[in-house]
Amino acid sequence: MRTEIVNKPTSSPQSPPLRVIAITGCDGSGKSTLANRLVQTLALRTPVEPVYLGQSSGFIKQKITELPVVGEKIAAYLVSKSDKVHEKPNTPPGNAEGTVIFLLSCWRAYKFKRMLRREREGVLLVTDRYPQAEVAGFRVDGPHLGKAQGGSWWIQQLRKREQRLYDWMASYPPALLIRLSVDEQTAYARKPDHDIASLREKIRVIPTLTFNGAHILELSGNDPEDEVFKASLVAIHNTFDLPN
Repeated sequence: MRTEIVNKPTSSPQSPPLRVIAITGCDGSGKSTLANRLVQTLALRTPVEPVYLGQSSGFIKQKITELPVVGEKIAAYLVSKSDKVHEKPNTPPGNAEGTVIFLLSCWRAYKFKRMLRREREGVLLVTDRYPQAEVAGFRVDGPHLGKAQGGSWWIQQLRKREQRLYDWMASYPPALLIRLSVDEQTAYARKPDHDIASLREKIRVIPTLTFNGAHILELSGNDPEDEVFKASLVAIHNTFDLPN
Protein backbone atom coordinates (compact mmCIF):
# COMPACT_ATOMS: atom_id res chain seq x y z
CA MET A 1 0.00 0.00 0.00
CA ARG A 2 1.33 3.44 -0.96
CA THR A 3 0.96 5.79 1.98
CA GLU A 4 2.55 9.20 1.99
CA ILE A 5 2.05 12.41 3.92
CA VAL A 6 2.91 15.48 1.89
CA ASN A 7 2.70 19.20 2.46
CA LYS A 8 3.21 21.33 -0.63
CA PRO A 9 2.31 24.90 0.29
CA THR A 10 2.15 27.49 -2.44
CA SER A 11 1.10 30.31 -0.14
CA SER A 12 0.54 30.84 3.55
CA PRO A 13 -2.99 29.81 4.56
CA GLN A 14 -5.06 32.84 5.47
CA SER A 15 -6.83 30.90 8.22
CA PRO A 16 -5.76 28.15 10.64
CA PRO A 17 -6.51 24.62 9.39
CA LEU A 18 -10.10 23.63 9.99
CA ARG A 19 -11.25 20.69 12.08
CA VAL A 20 -12.06 18.98 8.80
CA ILE A 21 -11.10 15.73 7.13
CA ALA A 22 -11.44 16.29 3.38
CA ILE A 23 -11.46 13.37 0.95
CA THR A 24 -10.64 14.00 -2.70
CA GLY A 25 -9.94 11.92 -5.74
CA CYS A 26 -11.39 10.84 -9.06
CA ASP A 27 -14.84 9.25 -9.22
CA GLY A 28 -14.39 5.55 -8.53
CA SER A 29 -11.47 6.05 -6.14
CA GLY A 30 -13.61 5.22 -3.10
CA LYS A 31 -14.28 8.68 -1.64
CA SER A 32 -17.87 8.10 -0.58
CA THR A 33 -17.19 4.65 0.81
CA LEU A 34 -14.28 5.91 2.90
CA ALA A 35 -16.19 8.97 4.10
CA ASN A 36 -19.14 6.84 5.27
CA ARG A 37 -16.91 4.41 7.16
CA LEU A 38 -14.98 7.20 8.84
CA VAL A 39 -18.14 8.98 9.97
CA GLN A 40 -19.59 5.77 11.42
CA THR A 41 -16.39 4.97 13.30
CA LEU A 42 -15.52 8.46 14.53
CA ALA A 43 -19.10 9.03 15.72
CA LEU A 44 -18.34 6.59 18.56
CA ARG A 45 -15.76 9.05 19.94
CA THR A 46 -16.71 12.60 18.96
CA PRO A 47 -19.49 14.62 17.30
CA VAL A 48 -18.93 14.18 13.56
CA GLU A 49 -20.92 14.97 10.43
CA PRO A 50 -20.54 14.19 6.72
CA VAL A 51 -20.57 17.06 4.22
CA TYR A 52 -20.87 16.83 0.46
CA LEU A 53 -19.09 19.75 -1.23
CA GLY A 54 -19.81 18.92 -4.86
CA GLN A 55 -21.63 21.27 -7.23
CA SER A 56 -25.16 19.86 -6.61
CA SER A 57 -26.61 20.72 -10.02
CA GLY A 58 -29.83 18.89 -9.10
CA PHE A 59 -30.50 21.39 -6.33
CA ILE A 60 -30.06 24.37 -8.64
CA LYS A 61 -32.36 22.76 -11.21
CA GLN A 62 -35.01 22.40 -8.50
CA LYS A 63 -34.68 26.03 -7.42
CA ILE A 64 -34.89 27.31 -11.00
CA THR A 65 -38.00 25.20 -11.52
CA GLU A 66 -39.63 26.88 -8.51
CA LEU A 67 -39.14 30.37 -9.97
CA PRO A 68 -42.25 32.11 -11.40
CA VAL A 69 -42.71 31.63 -15.18
CA VAL A 70 -39.63 29.37 -15.48
CA GLY A 71 -40.93 25.84 -15.97
CA GLU A 72 -39.34 22.46 -15.36
CA LYS A 73 -38.41 21.99 -19.02
CA ILE A 74 -36.66 25.38 -19.15
CA ALA A 75 -34.82 24.61 -15.91
CA ALA A 76 -33.68 21.26 -17.27
CA TYR A 77 -32.59 22.97 -20.50
CA LEU A 78 -30.51 25.60 -18.69
CA VAL A 79 -28.78 23.07 -16.44
CA SER A 80 -28.07 20.74 -19.37
CA LYS A 81 -26.61 23.66 -21.34
CA SER A 82 -24.37 24.58 -18.40
CA ASP A 83 -23.25 20.95 -18.13
CA LYS A 84 -22.27 20.93 -21.82
CA VAL A 85 -19.81 23.78 -21.18
CA HIS A 86 -17.43 20.96 -20.16
CA GLU A 87 -17.33 19.87 -23.80
CA LYS A 88 -16.03 23.26 -25.05
CA PRO A 89 -13.82 24.58 -22.25
CA ASN A 90 -12.18 27.28 -24.36
CA THR A 91 -15.49 28.89 -25.36
CA PRO A 92 -17.15 31.27 -22.88
CA PRO A 93 -20.74 30.30 -22.05
CA GLY A 94 -23.77 32.37 -22.90
CA ASN A 95 -25.40 34.54 -20.26
CA ALA A 96 -28.02 31.95 -19.26
CA GLU A 97 -25.55 29.07 -18.98
CA GLY A 98 -23.02 31.27 -17.19
CA THR A 99 -25.63 32.34 -14.66
CA VAL A 100 -26.48 28.70 -13.87
CA ILE A 101 -22.79 27.91 -13.46
CA PHE A 102 -22.40 30.85 -11.09
CA LEU A 103 -25.44 29.72 -9.08
CA LEU A 104 -23.83 26.29 -8.70
CA SER A 105 -20.73 27.96 -7.27
CA CYS A 106 -22.89 30.07 -4.94
CA TRP A 107 -24.60 26.93 -3.67
CA ARG A 108 -21.22 25.31 -3.02
CA ALA A 109 -20.11 28.43 -1.13
CA TYR A 110 -23.33 28.32 0.92
CA LYS A 111 -22.63 24.70 1.90
CA PHE A 112 -19.06 25.67 2.76
CA LYS A 113 -20.26 28.53 4.97
CA ARG A 114 -22.65 26.17 6.72
CA MET A 115 -19.76 23.75 7.25
CA LEU A 116 -17.68 26.54 8.82
CA ARG A 117 -20.47 27.25 11.26
CA ARG A 118 -20.65 23.60 12.35
CA GLU A 119 -16.85 23.45 12.65
CA ARG A 120 -16.90 26.46 14.97
CA GLU A 121 -19.49 24.66 17.09
CA GLY A 122 -16.93 21.91 17.72
CA VAL A 123 -18.15 19.31 15.22
CA LEU A 124 -15.60 17.24 13.30
CA LEU A 125 -16.48 17.33 9.60
CA VAL A 126 -15.73 14.68 6.97
CA THR A 127 -16.16 16.11 3.48
CA ASP A 128 -16.61 14.33 0.19
CA ARG A 129 -14.61 16.65 -2.14
CA TYR A 130 -13.16 20.05 -1.27
CA PRO A 131 -13.12 23.33 -3.24
CA GLN A 132 -9.84 24.71 -4.58
CA ALA A 133 -8.84 27.87 -6.47
CA GLU A 134 -5.77 26.59 -8.33
CA VAL A 135 -7.26 24.99 -11.46
CA ALA A 136 -10.52 25.96 -13.13
CA GLY A 137 -13.31 23.47 -13.68
CA PHE A 138 -16.13 21.88 -11.72
CA ARG A 139 -14.67 18.46 -12.51
CA VAL A 140 -11.77 19.25 -10.20
CA ASP A 141 -13.81 21.36 -7.73
CA GLY A 142 -12.50 24.68 -8.99
CA PRO A 143 -14.19 27.83 -10.40
CA HIS A 144 -15.71 26.86 -13.71
CA LEU A 145 -16.11 30.17 -15.51
CA GLY A 146 -12.33 30.57 -15.42
CA LYS A 147 -11.90 27.76 -17.96
CA ALA A 148 -12.46 30.28 -20.76
CA GLN A 149 -11.57 33.94 -21.21
CA GLY A 150 -13.73 36.67 -22.68
CA GLY A 151 -17.47 36.52 -23.10
CA SER A 152 -20.07 39.17 -22.46
CA TRP A 153 -19.74 41.87 -19.79
CA TRP A 154 -22.11 39.83 -17.62
CA ILE A 155 -19.99 36.67 -17.92
CA GLN A 156 -16.81 38.57 -17.13
CA GLN A 157 -18.38 40.00 -13.98
CA LEU A 158 -19.64 36.57 -12.89
CA ARG A 159 -16.19 35.10 -13.55
CA LYS A 160 -14.55 37.61 -11.20
CA ARG A 161 -17.13 37.03 -8.48
CA GLU A 162 -16.87 33.26 -8.83
CA GLN A 163 -13.08 33.39 -8.50
CA ARG A 164 -13.44 35.42 -5.31
CA LEU A 165 -15.79 32.76 -3.91
CA TYR A 166 -13.23 30.02 -4.52
CA ASP A 167 -10.34 32.12 -3.22
CA TRP A 168 -12.34 32.58 -0.03
CA MET A 169 -13.12 28.87 0.35
CA ALA A 170 -9.56 27.85 -0.45
CA SER A 171 -8.28 30.17 2.28
CA TYR A 172 -9.63 27.64 4.81
CA PRO A 173 -7.46 24.52 4.40
CA PRO A 174 -8.60 21.31 6.09
CA ALA A 175 -6.44 19.95 8.90
CA LEU A 176 -6.17 16.68 6.95
CA LEU A 177 -6.84 16.02 3.29
CA ILE A 178 -6.96 12.39 2.17
CA ARG A 179 -6.28 12.09 -1.56
CA LEU A 180 -7.19 8.79 -3.20
CA SER A 181 -5.49 7.93 -6.46
CA VAL A 182 -6.91 5.46 -8.97
CA ASP A 183 -6.01 4.38 -12.50
CA GLU A 184 -8.26 5.07 -15.46
CA GLN A 185 -9.27 1.45 -16.04
CA THR A 186 -10.33 0.92 -12.43
CA ALA A 187 -12.19 4.23 -12.28
CA TYR A 188 -14.14 3.47 -15.44
CA ALA A 189 -14.89 -0.09 -14.32
CA ARG A 190 -16.38 1.26 -11.08
CA LYS A 191 -18.16 4.18 -12.76
CA PRO A 192 -19.12 2.99 -16.27
CA ASP A 193 -21.86 5.63 -16.50
CA HIS A 194 -19.30 8.45 -16.20
CA ASP A 195 -17.75 10.29 -19.12
CA ILE A 196 -14.27 8.90 -19.75
CA ALA A 197 -12.90 12.38 -20.59
CA SER A 198 -14.09 13.63 -17.19
CA LEU A 199 -12.37 10.74 -15.41
CA ARG A 200 -9.14 11.38 -17.28
CA GLU A 201 -9.16 15.07 -16.41
CA LYS A 202 -9.65 14.30 -12.71
CA ILE A 203 -6.93 11.65 -12.69
CA ARG A 204 -4.55 14.12 -14.36
CA VAL A 205 -5.32 17.26 -12.36
CA ILE A 206 -6.30 16.27 -8.81
CA PRO A 207 -2.85 14.87 -7.86
CA THR A 208 -1.26 18.24 -8.72
CA LEU A 209 -3.43 20.34 -6.39
CA THR A 210 -1.94 21.69 -3.16
CA PHE A 211 -5.17 22.89 -1.49
CA ASN A 212 -3.34 25.94 -0.16
CA GLY A 213 -0.70 23.97 1.73
CA ALA A 214 -3.06 21.48 3.39
CA HIS A 215 -1.63 18.43 5.13
CA ILE A 216 -2.19 15.69 2.54
CA LEU A 217 -2.31 11.93 3.03
CA GLU A 218 -1.76 10.13 -0.28
CA LEU A 219 -3.46 6.73 -0.55
CA SER A 220 -4.21 4.39 -3.41
CA GLY A 221 -7.87 3.73 -4.12
CA ASN A 222 -6.77 0.51 -5.85
CA ASP A 223 -5.77 -0.96 -2.49
CA PRO A 224 -8.18 -3.04 -0.38
CA GLU A 225 -10.85 -0.94 1.31
CA ASP A 226 -9.82 -2.05 4.81
CA GLU A 227 -6.20 -1.00 4.24
CA VAL A 228 -7.24 2.46 3.04
CA PHE A 229 -9.58 2.81 6.02
CA LYS A 230 -6.95 1.79 8.59
CA ALA A 231 -4.29 4.10 7.13
CA SER A 232 -6.80 6.97 7.20
CA LEU A 233 -7.63 6.31 10.86
CA VAL A 234 -3.96 6.37 11.83
CA ALA A 235 -3.49 9.75 10.13
CA ILE A 236 -6.66 11.10 11.74
CA HIS A 237 -5.56 10.12 15.23
CA ASN A 238 -2.14 11.69 14.56
CA THR A 239 -3.81 14.92 13.41
CA PHE A 240 -6.71 15.40 15.82
CA ASP A 241 -6.96 15.23 19.58
CA LEU A 242 -9.83 12.78 19.86
CA PRO A 243 -11.24 11.42 23.14
CA ASN A 244 -10.41 7.83 24.01
